[in-house]
Amino acid sequence: MAEPHTPAAHSLTDDAQAFVLGAAMTALGLQFLTATGLITGQTAGLAVLLSYLTPLSFGAVFFAVNLPFYILAWTQLGARFTLKTAIAVAMVSGLAELFPLLIVFDRVDPVTAAILGGACIGLGLIVLFRHGASLGGVGVVAYWAQDRFGVQAGWVQLGFDAVLFAAAFLLLDPVMVGLSLLGAVVVNLIIAVNHRRDRYIGR
Repeated sequence: MAEPHTPAAHSLTDDAQAFVLGAAMTALGLQFLTATGLITGQTAGLAVLLSYLTPLSFGAVFFAVNLPFYILAWTQLGARFTLKTAIAVAMVSGLAELFPLLIVFDRVDPVTAAILGGACIGLGLIVLFRHGASLGGVGVVAYWAQDRFGVQAGWVQLGFDAVLFAAAFLLLDPVMVGLSLLGAVVVNLIIAVNHRRDRYIGR
């Protein structure tokens, strides 16, 4: 019988290119959403919502709201995961500030923006997850729950999103929130299907 294959560890170069790709895909997805007044789920969605309701930019809010979650990451998932997550959050925060200066949409259909934005964010998160990081916040809780209890990360995030979108319906245009929910479903379905211990993790 053949011995089971043990995958090689990611090199520093592997991690570097993955962080650039994951952060860029996530920031691009956020650009699709914010260009049409949509939000997303998870901690990024909370930051987008707060950026609409306050004078603060998404990048600044996203960086700030993640700070408390680093405590859970450090104590439960280790220093390496925490450092990688902090780097990923900082990269997304920075790119989210930069992309509006580089990418301007004259017109984007909101349904298309919701689907493509959700797909970009979901793919970005998968890349970061595969390289031992997350985008902080709820992602930290989801990653820890999957690692500790075997609960799929996508379903943990979907639960948080339900609460977030319930609040958003009270504060924003319900039609736009409904379209945002479509994008969040796309994000979580991509994660639920592609980030599974029984199918991909550890292979």
